[in-house]
Amino acid sequence: MCFYGVKKLLFLLIFFAYFFLNITNLNDMDYKFINCEYLDTVSGGDVETIRELIAIFSDQVVEIGNEMRSLLSKGDFYSIGMLAHKAKSSVAIMGMNDLVKMLKTFELEVKEGKEKEKYDSYITRFEQETKAAVKELENYLINL
Repeated sequence: MCFYGVKKLLFLLIFFAYFFLNITNLNDMDYKFINCEYLDTVSGGDVETIRELIAIFSDQVVEIGNEMRSLLSKGDFYSIGMLAHKAKSSVAIMGMNDLVKMLKTFELEVKEGKEKEKYDSYITRFEQETKAAVKELENYLINL
């Protein structure tokens, strides 16, 4: 097959994928948990910085979730509040504004010892949303 034929075939495949499968640019994807624009702004658009931020975030949120669970079982509420405070900055960098608000509420309640029946659900939400965010971030990295 000549070069022109390969180009034509490639064009037809892209045309088919776009119009019949309704595939769009994955970098323009609407993510549910992360805000890529904010991540791009914070990193200056530097791909290596984005990779580093995502790697740090991925490791950190697992550690924070595990530590929150451990502290909850020990009843060390003030330390949980300190972790919630620390987690706010990490999730803020990823543009997770709803989770930032929840963590602020959690931080204040746990430091004051209020609404103890909600602590487990706050931690669960943190774990679930950050796990989903990590998957979105992995997808985002693949498509940079």
